Amino acid sequence: MDQYPYQQRKRSRRAIWTGVAVAFALLLGGGGFAAWKLDWFSGNGGAVSFGKAPSPAPTPDAPGGSTPSPGAPQTPAKPSGDPDVVLPAGPKSDFTQTAKLDDGTVIAKTRLAGAKSGFEGDVWVWTPKEYDDPKYTKSAFPVLIALPGGNGFPTNYWADRSLGLQKAVSEGVQAGTSLPFILVMPVLNPDNKYYYDGSDIPGRPKMGTWIAEDVPDFARANFRTYKSRDGWAFMGSSSGAFVGMKTVLQYPERFKAVIASGGEIVPDSPLWKGHQAEMDANNPEKLAQQLIDRNGPEVYINFQIGTKESGKQRMTAFQQQFGKGPVKMTIRDIQNGEHNGWHYVRGMKEGSLEWISKVLKGPQAEPGTG
Repeated sequence: MDQYPYQQRKRSRRAIWTGVAVAFALLLGGGGFAAWKLDWFSGNGGAVSFGKAPSPAPTPDAPGGSTPSPGAPQTPAKPSGDPDVVLPAGPKSDFTQTAKLDDGTVIAKTRLAGAKSGFEGDVWVWTPKEYDDPKYTKSAFPVLIALPGGNGFPTNYWADRSLGLQKAVSEGVQAGTSLPFILVMPVLNPDNKYYYDGSDIPGRPKMGTWIAEDVPDFARANFRTYKSRDGWAFMGSSSGAFVGMKTVLQYPERFKAVIASGGEIVPDSPLWKGHQAEMDANNPEKLAQQLIDRNGPEVYINFQIGTKESGKQRMTAFQQQFGKGPVKMTIRDIQNGEHNGWHYVRGMKEGSLEWISKVLKGPQAEPGTG
């Protein structure tokens, strides 16, 4: 039985949403908003394409053999010699810009109709500057699926540039402490009424399939990704932390690591009532033990917890019981941290991004390109 009652933990999950709302109220009411408005919203609503199109192959009748003749067929770029690289095969999604960052990168949104789950929802994406760098055009990039707290609907707050997640990755790349992750930020639930625990609860929308299958399929369809689990991970806060950790433990052959912030450990949706077996199949405690019993594959869980929030005891108990064998587990304390996204991003900058970058695979530059 869940020793952390639903109503008690529901308030904890709501806290992060409250913090975001208050911050925006202050921002909109302050004079600083006008100064930033043009930079933040320039180009919003416009079409976005990620990744530069490969150059067409030369044709014999082109002058000097360097320029194709009009109407000549184009040869798509081939992946590098790494058999783990998978080029986007489509179907291609239509993206519109929702925010622009200071370095010129953008966050964009699309609507995804999940072929396997049957659920349709919004997904936001950000790619680092390195994704468009010519020396990486034949390389894959690691994907970090970022999941929000609360119900995670109708928006994913990690797609809000004010939280600084994208900037943290960019600065980490420059400092050599982070891989240049593709950030994929889907909605987590189909509504704001109940928590679905990122799971296929009988008789409800298949949110487990949406997160574990449709969202990764979408990323593979649109971006250069790795075939192996070495290029796939989650990060999330509160309820999103639970879903990310649960999914890694359920599908260790697909996903390798998770940064889980905020102390959520076990399923607690009221919609599980009458479905104990299905709930157990989505319980990290049981999933971790099953992984230990079959001795792998190895997964990596990095908990983050603010020193001003509750939840450390739950994380510590989970680590003591299940942090062994193939389940590699660490706990990062965020000094003076509270239950909100800004402090969790600070924790990532202080060490969690470097931690996850060491267990995943980064892009490989073309030989001779620096």
